[in-house]
Amino acid sequence: MNATADSLLDLRDTPCPINFIRTKLKLEQMSPGSLLEVWLDPGEPIEQVPDSLAMEGYKIEAIENRSEFFALKVRRPVVS
Repeated sequence: MNATADSLLDLRDTPCPINFIRTKLKLEQMSPGSLLEVWLDPGEPIEQVPDSLAMEGYKIEAIENRSEFFALKVRRPVVS
């Protein structure tokens, strides 16, 4: 499943934990069920941000290595 993201957030060259905070704020502004694509640098950002989002209850749908950066697809949960 390669769903098209509803929104894109380019956080390359953004240090931890600012990239996590910006991702979380963006997700909170989006509609429940929306898919956000986040561009993250290799190393600490791609190691930390997906785990932190998962702990907050967000669903990690995909992590794609695009050689220069990683594309993380994360979905805002639908509150039932």
